Amino acid sequence: MVADANVRMAELDQILERRDRDPGDLLQILREIQELRGYIDPATVTYLASQLGIPRARIEGVAGFYSFLHLQPHGEYRVLFSDNITDRMLGNQQLLEVMCHQLWLQPGKVSEDGLVSIDMTSCTGMCDQGPAMLVNGRAITRLTLQRVQEITHLIRNRTPMADWSADFFRVEDNVRRSGPILDNKLAPGEALRIGLNIGGTAIVEEVKKSGLRGRGGAGFPTGLKWEACRNASGTIKHVVCNADEGEPGTFKDRVLLTRQADMVFEGMTLCAQAIGAQHGYLYLRGEYRYLLEPLQEVLQRRRDSNLLGKSILGQAGFDFDIEIHLGAGAYICGEESALIESLEGERGIPRNRPPFPVTHGYMQQPTAVDNVETFCSAALAIQMGADAFRAIGTEKSSGSKLISVSGDCPRPGIYEYPFGVSVREVLQDCGAVNTRAVQVSGPSGICVAEHEFHRKLGFEDLPTAGAFMVFDDSRDMFEVARNFVQFFAHESCGFCTPCRVGTSMLKQTMNKIADGHGTQHDLREVEHLDHVLQTTSHCGLGRTACNPVLHTLRHFRPAYENRLKSLDFEPGFDLDGALERARQMTGRDDAGAHLNTEEA
Repeated sequence: MVADANVRMAELDQILERRDRDPGDLLQILREIQELRGYIDPATVTYLASQLGIPRARIEGVAGFYSFLHLQPHGEYRVLFSDNITDRMLGNQQLLEVMCHQLWLQPGKVSEDGLVSIDMTSCTGMCDQGPAMLVNGRAITRLTLQRVQEITHLIRNRTPMADWSADFFRVEDNVRRSGPILDNKLAPGEALRIGLNIGGTAIVEEVKKSGLRGRGGAGFPTGLKWEACRNASGTIKHVVCNADEGEPGTFKDRVLLTRQADMVFEGMTLCAQAIGAQHGYLYLRGEYRYLLEPLQEVLQRRRDSNLLGKSILGQAGFDFDIEIHLGAGAYICGEESALIESLEGERGIPRNRPPFPVTHGYMQQPTAVDNVETFCSAALAIQMGADAFRAIGTEKSSGSKLISVSGDCPRPGIYEYPFGVSVREVLQDCGAVNTRAVQVSGPSGICVAEHEFHRKLGFEDLPTAGAFMVFDDSRDMFEVARNFVQFFAHESCGFCTPCRVGTSMLKQTMNKIADGHGTQHDLREVEHLDHVLQTTSHCGLGRTACNPVLHTLRHFRPAYENRLKSLDFEPGFDLDGALERARQMTGRDDAGAHLNTEEA
């Protein structure tokens, strides 16, 4: 026992030494311990507190915030089925039930022998090849009944995952249509050399001239952001790449990091030169854990080629390097200030703004935060020149856009178009037929009905982070909206009361309607709730939580009304029904023993 304890302490010390015993690396320390031991036990928490010089409460608070970290055992095998709507459409719930039945286990529970637990998680970024699951953090795609049975057999026999078939873990890129980014043959360092020739100020001006806007959905002009960060006071500045694409239906960053990792890092390094940064961070979502080692190899290759590190390409004083931080299952960390909090080893709670990250970002120092596709587009704009870049797309939406297509179509995957492509063109290209609706930009985006398929993707009409979810005429749009509402309720960080309570109330309302107890009053209350969330929520999650219901109500109201009772109002709690037990005990069932609900 003493020998085992010494080994455990030695393992912890190795992790801590690798992380320089830095409390700011708490999330990464906890993640590595979780991978090593399966969960974070109380003795480990005590040891970390003493070694890092921080309270136990902070460690437990961080571990309790992220869904991939556990303070209690969750089994030797932790199975999480993706609960995205497209996975549900492909039958993931039935597959989960089969696995639970074969392992004699209830969802959300750990088996009595401590072998396995099975549960749901939010979208895993594999919508083009679902149903998908995570087993001990590793993605498995294209689930079928046979695959689930094979995995069940492997788990039951305690087969180490290193001995599982490699085909289980194969992730396809599924690039269906490529353009200037996906087809780009940018040689490592090519755009960077152009940047060195023209200088940091000229890089900013070129990006501004290109008209490039952020590809995360909001569309803030990238050049203006870089300029503000460049002009911010402070000698230490940072570049952060947001690769935490947690919006259901979005998986374009996964493909870019697989196919164009050099282009991503090239864009980050150009940004560093433009703003005068010395440090860069790629925040990679936990569901993409399998990309960590390949990306680290690309970074090392760039260091070996003098494209990262000291005096990049021989430019004295141009010192910049990139570190990868891995998330641990928190959708809210896609919000830039929550991501920065997570980078600092804290819970991913969005910050009050202002101040903004360009002046007070990572460690309260000037920080430029952009997503994967934005950095690729910035490298492209420098490579081809601002005028050529601006010639692609539309007047207010320059360049191309990667679209993640999933749902009811025979060719799901990644499609790259110049901005200005219509919804109908995308549907034709992916082979969709009898389409009832398209959800553009995920649950927080816009539901587009058939009469609107002429609308175009771009900041002038339909801004999008990239998700394009297709629903044909066999789909119940009420159930689609209900899944999105459940997603928001699950992913609310709980920091502000309006969002924490409001998303829960919205979920309860949708479940009430689904159970046949809803009324017109409930539909009106959704509009009232939307007003409250819009005006009082701390961040964008709460402000967009009602979108799926309001949009589907506008286009598909019968899907709701067919479920409603004829009563104008029904209380959420049936008090008269609760008195039934008392009536039985007293032997009374007369009118006086009942509440007069009609008069009430």
